[in-house]
Amino acid sequence: MSVRCLSPVMSTLSADQLDDLQTFLKDWLRHTGRTQADLRRALRAPSIRMPVLIEELQCIHAKEGLSGLADRLCGIEQMWQGEDQGLEADDSHPDFDDSLGQLDLLLEEIRQQQA
Repeated sequence: MSVRCLSPVMSTLSADQLDDLQTFLKDWLRHTGRTQADLRRALRAPSIRMPVLIEELQCIHAKEGLSGLADRLCGIEQMWQGEDQGLEADDSHPDFDDSLGQLDLLLEEIRQQQA
């Protein structure tokens, strides 16, 4: 796990849980008709490689626990469903990813101040 993932909560996933997560992700992507590239964009990960995507999800788990990880994946699913329905797929929301990044930064800053 990279240094940027360190947090006071710092819960880690076991090897079996990581295998289960990877299997789940592959099935989920196939079922939703999405690719690792789609997941990379949603997570704002630096690569589409599965180990990098898993590391991003481990970071979320380390910071927010299992419920935070589940919330993030549910949010991604909801975003994709909106795109599939044409709500966010067009160019009417060009700054959508940027605004989410700003919100994530603000949320992280608030959490750090509360800690």
